[in-house]
Amino acid sequence: MDALATGIEIATALRDGLAAPAAAGATRRLRGLLDADAVGLIGLDGARTWSGHEVAADALVDDVLRTDRRAAYGDVTALPLRVRDEPAGVLVVAGAVPDAAVRKAADFVSDALHRGRLESSADAAEQAELRALRAEISPHFVYNALTTIASFVRSDATRARELLLDFALYIRHNLARHGEYTTLAGEFRAVEAYLALARAVLGERLRVQVRIAPEVLPVAIPFLALQPLVENAVQHGVEHREGGGSVQVSGEAQGEDCVIAVEDDGPGMSPERAEDVLAGRGTGASLGLLNVDRRLRAVFGAGYGLVIETAPGAGTRVVVRVPRFHPGVVAT
Repeated sequence: MDALATGIEIATALRDGLAAPAAAGATRRLRGLLDADAVGLIGLDGARTWSGHEVAADALVDDVLRTDRRAAYGDVTALPLRVRDEPAGVLVVAGAVPDAAVRKAADFVSDALHRGRLESSADAAEQAELRALRAEISPHFVYNALTTIASFVRSDATRARELLLDFALYIRHNLARHGEYTTLAGEFRAVEAYLALARAVLGERLRVQVRIAPEVLPVAIPFLALQPLVENAVQHGVEHREGGGSVQVSGEAQGEDCVIAVEDDGPGMSPERAEDVLAGRGTGASLGLLNVDRRLRAVFGAGYGLVIETAPGAGTRVVVRVPRFHPGVVAT
């Protein structure tokens, strides 16, 4: 196995830190890479993994942690591991290994630990954003929907029952706790449930047209990648017009990509305002659009995400472009 492949495996094994079970794999690969008698990784919490015979190096480790400098005794060398200029642990190498190689190994491990923390922070931020988005169910909408359903209980029991099922599907989708991805079909079921409730509340003020090509329905996307866009079109497009308005949702395949558009004929906004929204300079309602854009780009890459087409008085069209297939993105 070449050094590059070994380096990638070491970095992957250290993604979750020195205390993770995978760290043992990193020590084995480091030992092979350095051709050392033994290699140990010691965390600040006392967690340690060894490959080869465990070396009695407690005194050296204590010395390194106290001085933040290299310590050696005989053919055993200990070097500090640092992340963002803060102590992260100690690398111990035993055997006839050149000091320069040991230093490079310590730098590499420190860098791998740093990248692992960044990735973990990014994952945590993404999950926090999704939790925040799921928590943004409008109490005003819920109240209006339940009040409307109650009004149908005596006059049209069948309609009331259908709307209750739509309400249950809408809430269940928003509060789902399993998995990160759903299919486009699953997301559209929640969108249709929301639109059914919105039509019941707004009556003839809301006109809806949905056109989705069957071939894109199995495409996997992050949860709540489309519903916030449709809610935004209804709440900040249609509801802001005295006579109501229309919302159009379309989805089709374009080569290797899937393109979805959510369009309303509401008041629109300036192109500068739209640019501010996707640059994170927006507030309030625009945070939902920003959240979706960030999550799509984090999952699929910078070439994907949202495009907002709008102008004052000309309505708003939000275009979503995602790949039809993407490694690691699987609906559950």
